Amino acid sequence: MTLSEPQATETGFDVMHPPEQKEIDSCVHCGFCLDTCPSYRVLGSEMDSPRGRIYLMDAIAKGDAEINAATVKHFDSCLGCLACTSACPSGVSYDELLASMRSQIERNYQRSWGDRLFRWLIFNLFPYPARLQLLLPLLWFYQNSGLQWLVRKLGFLKISARLEAMEMILPKVNLAKAKQNLPAVISAQGAQRYRVGMILGCVQRLFFSPVNEATARVLTANGCEVVIPTSQGCCGALPAHQGQDEQAQAIARQMIDSFADQNVDYIIINAAGCGHTLKEYGRILRDDPAYAEKAKEFASKVRDVQEFLVEVGLTAELSPVTTGSFPVAYQDACHLLHGQKISVQPRDLLRQIPNVQLCESEEHTLCCGSAGVFNLLQPEIADELGDRKARNLAKTGAQAIVSPNPGCSLQIKKHLKKQGKDIQLWHPMELLDFSIRGVKLE
Repeated sequence: MTLSEPQATETGFDVMHPPEQKEIDSCVHCGFCLDTCPSYRVLGSEMDSPRGRIYLMDAIAKGDAEINAATVKHFDSCLGCLACTSACPSGVSYDELLASMRSQIERNYQRSWGDRLFRWLIFNLFPYPARLQLLLPLLWFYQNSGLQWLVRKLGFLKISARLEAMEMILPKVNLAKAKQNLPAVISAQGAQRYRVGMILGCVQRLFFSPVNEATARVLTANGCEVVIPTSQGCCGALPAHQGQDEQAQAIARQMIDSFADQNVDYIIINAAGCGHTLKEYGRILRDDPAYAEKAKEFASKVRDVQEFLVEVGLTAELSPVTTGSFPVAYQDACHLLHGQKISVQPRDLLRQIPNVQLCESEEHTLCCGSAGVFNLLQPEIADELGDRKARNLAKTGAQAIVSPNPGCSLQIKKHLKKQGKDIQLWHPMELLDFSIRGVKLE
């Protein structure tokens, strides 16, 4: 049996890691998850809540329901934000149930041709930095030639809500900044404390390269030799979160191979969604005899950069980035907060910057609607959540928003702009870098 040829069973699932019945049964249907679930908040439907989806999994497992259009739409409406796992008093591993369910759907359900085409475009473009790089000159021309203005003015994008969502969230292309200027090895400043590997990401390296450069400077300023293998590609988060198992596995193997024999103490990532997936490599490659142990070892070294810096402690001197009080709103990325249980560390780092005053927004644990590619696949739900998130962040009165994930940053910027609000948005590493280098934002 291969992954592409799963054996049939008497239930609605094939035998390739179906949702575990003991996990399904561990849900006591208490409803604590409902208020934390963004799709339930928007749609108000029981079947579009974690509890309702678990009901559906149970029905499919018992042969009382099928994987068809009527059931798949309720799993497609899930953002995978994992807020329910933080709220669940019974400790239901909804993240594992969802991952298994989405894999079952992708193997056993035939989507419409339009859905298949759009997903093919996403999964054959976004996880491959080299392919994205080839598109950058075309995107730059589109944005700077007046073509973008014309396309929007004439309403061509209205033919597809998904296409419009993809275009509206496109960041401003800067061809100079998109070039990778980081060497393969960067020496530590002062005494070397650690040798760390650094993952560049896909969207991060092309559209947020200043974040990677700031991360490298912060690490070296705090005694780390930074190793950046040139062979590294995508982490596999996008296909992994959408049940594209074989693609996610192939990408994970490449990432593991790129860091083999680098002798690093830790592997550092500065994007929340990527970090969650990197820590899941043991599960993603559990059936691969050649990589199962390598994957576990790799995952054990992965640290979010904020998690790592708090763990080892800052040694670099920090200076104010403004002359007076600097109110900052930290945006909790779901895969950092709920997926990796990292919430205190980013705030601890920001508080160490002189003059920074943290402002907590309302509903800070609620997803912004980005959720990987959810805002492209389910734009209506995502827009409502994005609008809500942007309003809550703006109400804090903060002069800047700090976001540790590129997808969240794009989503928040889009909705701040739609609301006519001009608020700076930075990655935590950018603020730390400014503070270490004595850069003033005024």
